[in-house]
Amino acid sequence: MNDIKNIMIVGVGGQGSLLASRIIGNAVLLKGYDVKVSEVHGMSQRGGSVVTYVRYGDKVWSPVICRGEADIILSFELLEAARWLPYLKKEGVIVVNTQEINPMPVITGAMTYPDNIVEKIRAKNVKVVAADTLSLAREAGNEKASNVALIGLMGKYLGFDVETLREAVKMSVPPKFLDVNMKAFELGYLYEN
Repeated sequence: MNDIKNIMIVGVGGQGSLLASRIIGNAVLLKGYDVKVSEVHGMSQRGGSVVTYVRYGDKVWSPVICRGEADIILSFELLEAARWLPYLKKEGVIVVNTQEINPMPVITGAMTYPDNIVEKIRAKNVKVVAADTLSLAREAGNEKASNVALIGLMGKYLGFDVETLREAVKMSVPPKFLDVNMKAFELGYLYEN
């Protein structure tokens, strides 16, 4: 691989972005690439907006992704997908959980949650892969596995074989939660958008 690949993981604190970055980072390492993963930026403990960068290639010097550089934006929440859209490359893809989490201005009544976010993003000629991964996780047995279902959904766009991704999930998830997370991954991977 001559060029660097960039993945942004965006969402709201408490949605599992750290585990998601660990799984993706492990998949990249299994494929033999150099990888840099940033710290979570934002108010992860308070339900605020969070972003994590994953960059990989033959040699990566910095974990930071600039505007227009993300190959994939993995979004745990609809509004966060719209917020981080300027960071997507022209030929990039947004993989998004259709869950809506009201930010503080909506909770206080100062604003309303925007309608039709996926359609508005698609209208900008952006490839969007959207699914209710929270429901997929519930089907797997635990809604906390929504992040792993979202990684499954992203799996076809990462360019890695599914076995590498499965192995990365096994490496990253504690054994007592592995069965439900593997089910969530498979449901996400097999989801037809």
